[in-house]
Amino acid sequence: MKVQAENEPYDEINITPMLDLAYVLLVMFIILTTATVQGITVNLPKASAQPSLAESKTKAITITEDGTVYLDTFPVTIPELEALLRQYKAATPDLPVILKADATIQYQRVVEVLDLLGRLEITQLGLVTQAIVK
Repeated sequence: MKVQAENEPYDEINITPMLDLAYVLLVMFIILTTATVQGITVNLPKASAQPSLAESKTKAITITEDGTVYLDTFPVTIPELEALLRQYKAATPDLPVILKADATIQYQRVVEVLDLLGRLEITQLGLVTQAIVK
């Protein structure tokens, strides 16, 4: 064993405190992760595989390439569309509407539908686009 003078620098690394800290952190990590995973066992309710019979409140307006306007899947004229949307708006004041239009149609047809939605004060409007694949 080497005797060291008081004024010489201490050049040995004591790794015991570092290992103690690592073990404490490891034990805490193990305890915390097993506590969050285990939880309490409960009997969960079963969901039915039947589709919901409730009608979706969102209405879809589609304008095809030839300019035909559809409400959901039924072809309508602009006055018919206005009458139907007015009825739906009376039943559901915050009626959400999505608008799908073919990329090649005349812009005027889309503007007519948007103007109609503005007159009916339908503010929840979504415009459907196709995502660009990169």
